[in-house]
Amino acid sequence: MSEITEKYAGKVTPVGNSKGIRLDAAFFKAHPEFRGEVRATVLADGQVLLSAKSGARKARVGVNEDPIVLGFLRFLEKELQARPGDIVPADERQLKRIGKLVAGVKAG
Repeated sequence: MSEITEKYAGKVTPVGNSKGIRLDAAFFKAHPEFRGEVRATVLADGQVLLSAKSGARKARVGVNEDPIVLGFLRFLEKELQARPGDIVPADERQLKRIGKLVAGVKAG
């Protein structure tokens, strides 16, 4: 799999008595849902997930959906669209292995 292709440069900058992160205008043009309020979730040292809190974002994403999983699924969708020939059906051996991995896991 390749890396996620959308990358934008930014810089931490003073904003009054606080600090802000300035991103390329291209980011906001490509992702207008980030024009309102946002939430930053620290995933690990040096890694942050930025989520839109705008009404447009809420209309697309359910309240109980995990933004990390949604990000992965979007990445996976792009990869599958770029390389449809790489899609192969799971064989019996893979299905048994998956069954062992999820044995005892309860939904919800």
